[in-house]
Parts: sequence; C-alpha cells; structure tokens
Amino acid sequence: MVDIAPRTTHRGTLGFACMKGLAQAEMYDSPDRLTQPLKRVGDQFEPISWEQAFREIGAQVRTERKVSPHRIGMYVGTAAGFSLLHPIFAQGFMDGTGSRNVYSSATQDCANRFAAAQAVYGFPFTQPFPDLEHVEYLLVLGTNPVVSKWTFLQVAHPVKRLKGILKRGGRVMVVDPRHNETAKVAGEYQAIRPGTDLWFALSFLQVMVDRGIDPAVLNSDHYDGVKDIVAWVADWPPEVTAEITGIAPEALRAMVQDFCSAKGASIITGTGIGMSGQGTLVQWLVEVIIALSGNLDRQGGHLVGEGIFDFAAYAKKKGMFSRATRSRIGGFRELNGAMPGGILADEILTEGPEQLTTLFVTGGNPLMTMPGAERLKTAFDSLSCLVVTDIYLNETASLAHYVLPATTPLERPDLPFVFPLFLGMQSIPYLAATEAVVAPRGDVLDEATIYVRLAAASGVGLFGSRVLTGLLNAITWINGLLTRGARHFPQRWLLNRILRHNHQPDFNALLQHPDGHPWRGAQPGSFLGKRVTTGNGRVQLAPADFLAELRKAAVLPDGHDSKQPVFRLITKRRHNTHNSWTQNVASLTRGENEQTNVVYMHPDDMEALGVEAGNAVDIASPVGAIRLPVEALAALQNGVVAVPHGWGHQHAQGLSVASRLRGANVNILAADGPEAIEPLSGMARLSAVHVAITKAVGPINPASWSGR
Repeated sequence: MVDIAPRTTHRGTLGFACMKGLAQAEMYDSPDRLTQPLKRVGDQFEPISWEQAFREIGAQVRTERKVSPHRIGMYVGTAAGFSLLHPIFAQGFMDGTGSRNVYSSATQDCANRFAAAQAVYGFPFTQPFPDLEHVEYLLVLGTNPVVSKWTFLQVAHPVKRLKGILKRGGRVMVVDPRHNETAKVAGEYQAIRPGTDLWFALSFLQVMVDRGIDPAVLNSDHYDGVKDIVAWVADWPPEVTAEITGIAPEALRAMVQDFCSAKGASIITGTGIGMSGQGTLVQWLVEVIIALSGNLDRQGGHLVGEGIFDFAAYAKKKGMFSRATRSRIGGFRELNGAMPGGILADEILTEGPEQLTTLFVTGGNPLMTMPGAERLKTAFDSLSCLVVTDIYLNETASLAHYVLPATTPLERPDLPFVFPLFLGMQSIPYLAATEAVVAPRGDVLDEATIYVRLAAASGVGLFGSRVLTGLLNAITWINGLLTRGARHFPQRWLLNRILRHNHQPDFNALLQHPDGHPWRGAQPGSFLGKRVTTGNGRVQLAPADFLAELRKAAVLPDGHDSKQPVFRLITKRRHNTHNSWTQNVASLTRGENEQTNVVYMHPDDMEALGVEAGNAVDIASPVGAIRLPVEALAALQNGVVAVPHGWGHQHAQGLSVASRLRGANVNILAADGPEAIEPLSGMARLSAVHVAITKAVGPINPASWSGR
C-alpha cells in the first residue's frame, strides 16, 4: 500500500494534514477489508459473485415494490458524502424505486443547518460562511474547529487561520460548555450551560435590536420579516435568560457591543448546536443575527460561495429537494430528500402495508451513530433483507443479509465533494482532481457501478428513467470491454463530463495542478438580490413555521426538579478518532489512553460522587445505561459531563482491532421515535442529554461497557 504525507506546497491545505488523514492508508490496507460480496447463510457469511448478489437483491426489490415501493428504504451515511458520485447514484437508485424512505446521517449532526437554510434562503445547501481573511470579530458557538476542522467549510490548518485573525488585531470569542481547544487558541471564552443556546440567541438579538438596527438593513428590500422578528425578541433581554444560560447580562451585552462594532463579524456553529434539541431554531436565529447586523454578503462577515455552476438555481429549476412528502410515522416532512433517522426503527417495527422490510445501508454504520441503538438493532434483526455497502464488516454489516464491498477513495478517480465543488465552500478556493493511486483490492466495485447494476437487476429506472438505466448499464458494459476488466462504470468519464459541461478545465488539465488549480473565491455583494432562491428572491427572516415553533420552544424552563437527573451530557471529539471510523486503525488506538472512551467530569463533581480517576460509573438516561471509567476534566462546568462517541465496537464481526477495545456507545443514552425528534429538521437529541451518574458497584466488566 502507498504511504500518505501532506503536500507542503498545496494552495488549499497549506501543507496541513491531520493525524487521521495520514492514517488512511493503514485503514484501507487493513486485513479486515472486504474484498468480495458476502451472503448470510445461517449465522455465517459466505462469498458469492456479484452476479448472484445483484440477481437475488434485485428479486427482493421487485417483490417488495409489487406490494408498495415504501417497503424499501435506504440509510446514507457520512462516508457517502465525501465522494461526489456515491450519494448521487444512491439517490438515483432510490428515486427509481419510488420510495420516500431515504434516511441520512445528517439528522444526527447537521440537518438543522439545512432546514434553516431552506426556510431562510430557499435552498438547503446555501450555507453562508465567515470571510476568514477579513473578519474582525469571530463568535464560535457550540463548535470546536481546532479539533473538528470546521463544519462544511474547507479550512486548512484551523489553528493557523484562527491565529491569523488575532495577529491582524481581530478577536475570537468561544461560547461553549467546555473551555475547549479552540478557546485555548482564541484566548476569549464564555461558559454556557448545555442546551441553552436558544435563549442565548434570543437575548443576543434583543440586545442588538435595543442598540438599534441600521436603517439601511431595516428598510432593505433584500429581507422579509424584519419587523416580525424584531418584535418577537423584545421580551428576551439578558436579565431574563441569565439564570438559564449562566451568562451574566453585562457579559452578553459586552459581547453584542463588540460584535456590532466590528467592521466585519461572523458566527460559526457546529454539532454542539445541532444536536442539542433546538438546533434548528438556534441556527435560524444565527442567520437572522448575521443579516440584521449587516454582515450578510459583506467583506469580513458571511459570504456565500459559488461553485462550478449555480447549484441553487439549478435545483430550483429542476424542482430538487422540493417534494411535499411526509413520513408514515410522525408525519415528518422530507428534508434534502431524506426522512429523520430517528424514526427508522419505528418504520421497520410498525406493521402496515407500507412497513419497511428491505433496507440498504450505504457508507454508514447506523447502529453506532444513531439514537436508540438497542431498539434499532431489534428492528434490523426483523428485516426481510438488509443490504450493506461498506469496506468493513462493521456492527451494521454484521447483521446484514448481503454485504457489498466498495472501493476506497484511493482506488477511484474523484473530484472534491459537493460542498467545495458545487457550492464553493472553501476558505482558500481551488479546483482539483484525483486519480486512483492503487488498483482496487480483490473483487470490489465503486458505489456508482453498484447502483447502476443494481437498478438494472431490480427493474427500476435510475432517477426515475429506465432509459437512463439501460444507457448507463450499456456504458458500463462497454467500459468493461475497452478496459478488459470487470464491469465498472467509467467514473472518470462522467467526472470529466461534469467539468466540461460547466466550462471548467477538464480532468486531465486539473491533474496537471497537484497543488490545486486557482479558482475564484466568494465575493461580497454577489448573493443578495442575485442568488437567493426563495419564491420572491428575498431572504425570509421570519418563516411562519419557525415562528410558530419558537413560540412553543421559547418558554422559561421550570426550576430544578430533584427527581430529575442532575447532569447534562455533551459530546467531546478526540484528535485521533473520527466518529466511528478510525477505531480499527491500530496506530491511532495503540496507547493506553486510546483503549476506551471515558466519561469526563469536573473534579468537584467526582469528589461529590466519591469517585477517583479510573473508577467505573454508571450513566443512565430514561432510555438506556452504559458503564465507563471516569476521568477528571477541569475545563468542564460543574454538572456537565462529556463522553466521546463512536466507541463500543465489541459486537462487530469484522473489526479485529476495534472489537478488542473497550468503551461504550454513548448513543444508547439518546432517545429515538417521533416524540424525540426535533420537528423542523428531524434531528435527534444527541447532546445536552439529562443523565444520572452513580458510582458503579463491583469491578469493571469490559463486556458490559457496550450497554448491551
């Protein structure tokens, strides 16, 4: 296998690479890699040919579609999103089946941003981002970019970029329940209680309005709903919310003063906001703050990127992401072509003519990443057919009836994924193309090929067109003859067509620029009045359904009830792991401190519980319980605990490294089902969860740490 090292001269990465990226070769060259299709026979997996896999899975799809297309579903994981063609062809296959039951990992971490953008700007992928080269005041709210490397926006070497703001006299303020790694770089920090960001945003807006909004913004013909939102926040001064958020009124007022006085100010948010139960309302109010402060489409404020074509305008013209489909369970609306993952178990377990019986999982491991993992496992066990496309036999794949082995990013050509290529979400803009650097291992196929051939075997039309299915299969067959190889879809050909159709340098030309081909960046003044895709072309600051939901959500919480849990659980990302992906990489988990996740607590809370570092504690929520060792972390507030997610792989059949580690799946503590889902975006609550913690009785039993 090849080695991976940062390219020091690359214009977009600045020569930076994180440790997880540098370990990708080890992850992809693992002896656990799947190299041929597998079929479950009894309790074992047996290798089969691709022809048999497609034939038998296709027959299952044909049978279920005769009853109802909605008996078929698909879960699309995060890994799919880091390839350009994978999610496109997966969606094309599901469009062909006619099923509404597509589920996305976005409803675990970022669908709040999509829902807010859809309502405010008319397109879910319109995601304004900070002008890092000119911003004077950067407010970091509920995210930790030093470790997470930003959300959506490509920002290389985040520590260097943040220090660059400080070096030119700017300021970076971090508001978070933990004095995190970004706060240490920023130098300015304000603690906030978990799950109270909605009240923080309301008071931030109220102080802004009280100071006086620029008449040019108030009277701008670029915005609708200004008066509605200005009137609504009047009842939420910081004196009202201080006890909820833990932020003193004078501290919040000073923050707003500094924000509004800057020549360019911006706010970045992340999963800490999105997963806290009210993330969509908070993200919406952040967009309102940026607009009313005059920082939208402004140098030093928030810019809206431009990709190789106007994706938002194209989607509006084609009617993409605009179906009025509702879920069978809970009546949730479709967002970005997907339903809430938190109702997947209900769709499988609830009887009826449209009961989901056949599920495809592609590029994800929902048993580790979704809420209600215990209940979801029960649901998966009841499926007539579970088909998983992956590179490993992970927890979800271990329950599958068919496992389809996919290529890795090193084994296929590609272009940057949707956010940089179609939306221009890059802090340093560039175009790039990558060729396969190693031959595909064993008998594996790329996902585009899998879904082209699966569509033909299932008798469905990709993107609803059987003619297109026939054409793409013919192209795949011809490509196999020309290359004297297996029937692989010619990805490079299609990627080149995408570039040329949009008047960009072709694939070969981009390969001649290994340091990145220069590309135009986002420009101030290019969005408002020009690229807003709402019905009237104006930014909607007060969508009716958002205001209605705000009226229900923004009520003063009751005082502390002694019968309720006394801790709030938040997440904490580790440098050496990424979600649930990298625990099977030996070099990233070989140290003693990398053998398990732990529950981090403030030393005072540990003392009150009578526990010391390394002791086991039981963590319980209304829906589940796990056992973990405890570690002290003074950077946390009292009453707040943190547990890294993505651990608890003891039940995976094909993860030889990760299955020997300890740790627990923290998502066992999170609730699923329609009552637990945030209505505007379909997101589950995976942070700011109320938990009870007690000292464990008896020795630590590693086998019990998974919570099963």
